[in-house]
Amino acid sequence: MTASTVDLGDREFWAAPWARRLEAFAAMRADPGLPWFAEPEVPGFETGPGFRAVTRHADVEHVSKHPDLFCSGQGAVSILDLPAEAHQFFGSLISMDAPRHTKIRRIAAQAFTPRRTEALLDDVTRVTRSVIASASAKARAGDGSFDLVADLSAPVPLLIICEMMGIPESRRAEVFAHSNVILAGDDPEYVTSDNPLADYLTAGAGLAGLMTELAAEREAAPGDDVTSALVHGTVDGERLTPQEIASFFILLCVAGNETTRNAITHGVWGMHRDPAQWETWAADVDGVTPTAVDEIVRWASPINWMRRTATVDTTVGDVPVAAGEKLLLVYGAANRDDTVFAEPDRLDLRRSPNPHQGFGAHGPHFCLGAHLARREIAVVFRELFAGMPDLRVIGEPDRLRSIFVNGIKHLPVALEGTPAAR
Repeated sequence: MTASTVDLGDREFWAAPWARRLEAFAAMRADPGLPWFAEPEVPGFETGPGFRAVTRHADVEHVSKHPDLFCSGQGAVSILDLPAEAHQFFGSLISMDAPRHTKIRRIAAQAFTPRRTEALLDDVTRVTRSVIASASAKARAGDGSFDLVADLSAPVPLLIICEMMGIPESRRAEVFAHSNVILAGDDPEYVTSDNPLADYLTAGAGLAGLMTELAAEREAAPGDDVTSALVHGTVDGERLTPQEIASFFILLCVAGNETTRNAITHGVWGMHRDPAQWETWAADVDGVTPTAVDEIVRWASPINWMRRTATVDTTVGDVPVAAGEKLLLVYGAANRDDTVFAEPDRLDLRRSPNPHQGFGAHGPHFCLGAHLARREIAVVFRELFAGMPDLRVIGEPDRLRSIFVNGIKHLPVALEGTPAAR
């Protein structure tokens, strides 16, 4: 395979088997240029000028560290230029540039201090144990099987987000339903209408409306939750607007949920393929956890890419880039760069150092919730080893059809000794 035979603008490429995608990433990294691709065709949208792929680790790092040369504000989560109403709901921090990004991130960071994150650890443990107990009860009431995604790796991060934000239990089903639509890409299991963009916007409006109501309540009566911290936090006397709080909540439901959900799922799948890795971590949980969590995020690369747009004529590596050109930072390719990672396709839970870009590369858009995500993943696997030491994968992963998310939507598992595991 050569870079010229790859097409990142084709949705079918992102539905191809993982092995084929990794082969394509290797071919693009070996190309001394920045391969150009036509934009995907979407009904109702004018086809844009195309984009270039940034696949080498050092190049992704360079672009990420220079927001003055490569902006996010023209769209970070879409190859196409989205309409204004989409940015209204889904722009948030990811699609902002300085100075606005800097100020809003400083306000939002007040809700994610190390102290607050550590204080959430008891909640993370309680939620995880409850979800594992429910999954185990479901399995034992049947043939011993359950869906790892639907019954464990999806509900844990979303429940934690709901607890963090103070979402009442009566509204959490809405959060689950809307989040699934936003995360679905064009997967027909979740998006069934002929107008996916309308479904996308409706789901965003639903989450925004819920958070706007809650923010108004916390304005009048603050609580000990992140919504209250966002509503009352200030930087230089400025507070977040209700729309900015709503957009931040949508960002949490998407980025905060998707990275954790898929890291857990990919981690179980990866260790199923190499059982010695499961045994290594289970036998020495605390000793292996710090490197294991980062390795799972690297190996999974839950977010396929983010977009940047060149603001001036510049270069990436030795390649000229013209002002206005779109660049896709392909994290899954950068995280398999063999000039940085030895045996990059192998899941190695003791890998160190591990400068992966699974939370984004270093720069102003590095994931604000990375510390919390690491703690969630660590707790989930600690509790899995304790509560389900006999967990077994019994089928192939059912992958999410999405150009943006490297997702697994179903993974059949079973408890050892039950009929489904035999």
